[in-house]
Amino acid sequence: MTKTGTPTGDRTSRRKFLSGAAVVGAAIVAAPSVVKAQGPISMRWQSTWPSKDIFHEFALDFAKKINDMTGGDLKIEVLPAGAVVPAFGLLDAVSQGTLDGGHGVLVYHYGKQTALALWGSGPGFAMDANMLLAWHKYGGGKELLAKLYASIGANVVSFPYGPMPTQPLGWFKKPVAKVEDLQGLKFRTVGISIDVFTGLGAAVNALPGGEIVSALDRGLLDAAEFNNASSDRTLGFPDVSKICMLQSYHQNAEQFEILFNKTKYDALPEQMRAIIANGVEAASQDMYWKAIDRYSKDYREMQTTDKVKFYKTPDAILKKQLEVYDEVAKKNAGTNPLFKEILQSQIAFAERATRWEQDTVVGRRMAFDHYFGENAAAKKI
Repeated sequence: MTKTGTPTGDRTSRRKFLSGAAVVGAAIVAAPSVVKAQGPISMRWQSTWPSKDIFHEFALDFAKKINDMTGGDLKIEVLPAGAVVPAFGLLDAVSQGTLDGGHGVLVYHYGKQTALALWGSGPGFAMDANMLLAWHKYGGGKELLAKLYASIGANVVSFPYGPMPTQPLGWFKKPVAKVEDLQGLKFRTVGISIDVFTGLGAAVNALPGGEIVSALDRGLLDAAEFNNASSDRTLGFPDVSKICMLQSYHQNAEQFEILFNKTKYDALPEQMRAIIANGVEAASQDMYWKAIDRYSKDYREMQTTDKVKFYKTPDAILKKQLEVYDEVAKKNAGTNPLFKEILQSQIAFAERATRWEQDTVVGRRMAFDHYFGENAAAKKI
C-alpha cells in the first residue's frame, strides 16, 4: 500500500495503460497528417467529352467533390477529350499511367473486350440504369468487372456511377416510321449498339461525341445518336437536324465510369480510398438530380427556341431492336465465356428486380395525364 491507499501494482498498471493510450492517440492524430507532411497528391485526369458538354461538367463535379472531401490532400485536375489522348484512348492511357485517371463510359472500351459494353449498351433486360448499378454493387457485377479488366491486362480500378436516362433513337433527316427506314443509313453509335444497328440495316460508324455534328454537317453521316437533350443541344445537333426520335432500347441502362490507374490508386492512404468510394456514390446521385433539371430545360428549349420536332420511336422498331439484340448477345456469349457469365448474372438479377418493380411501382402516365393532359388538373389546384 502507498500512503494514499492505492495498491502499487494498480498504479503501475494505470501508468502502462495511460502510456499505451497516449501512443494510440498520437497515432490517430498523426494518421491524417501523413499526406500533409508529404504535400497534396496531384492527379491528372482526362474525360472523354468536349469541354462544353455537360458530361465534362459531371466529370468536374466529381473531381471537386473528392478534392473538397479530402480537404485538398488530393487534387484531381480533369482535362477535356483530346487534351492528352483521343476519347477512345482513355483506357490505355490510364492503364499505362499516362493519365492518373479519367471519366467516360465502359462502352467506349468495346474494342478491347465486347463484354465491357454490357455495362450500358443494350436493353438492360428491362432494368433502367439505376437498377443496373444495383446489380453492379449487390448482384456480382463489381467482381465480374474486376475479373474482366484483369483478363485484358488493364491496370485500372473502375467505379461505374451516374445512371443515365433512356437515350433517344437519334437524329434524322425525316421521321423514322418503320424498320426499313433504317436500311442503308450512315449511322453513328457505339458499343453493342454497333452490332444492333448493323443488324437493323444501317451502315455504322463509331465516332466520339465531339466529332458527330461535323460529320452530319458534311454528309459523312445520315443520322446519329449521342445521349441527351443537354449534350445534344450544346454539341449542335439542332443546327444540322430538326428531327429527333425519342425512346430506344439500344442504350436503355447506361452509366458513366470513373477510372483510376490501379498502381496510383492502391498507393493512396486507406482513408482517402474510402472517401473516393463514398464520393463516387454521392456524385452518382447528384449527377442524376442535375441531369433531370438540365435535360428537361434543354428539351423544352429545343422545342420552343430551336424548333426541333420530337417523335416517339414506333413500337415495331423497338421490338425489332430487342430481337436483334438477342441474336447479338447469343452470338457473343457463344464465343466469349466472360460475356456469357456476365449476361447470365444480369438476367438472374433483372428477373427478380424488374418483377418486383413492375408489381409494386405505380405507373406514372395516369398521374401525368391527370395533371398535365387535356383537363390539366394542375391548373385547377
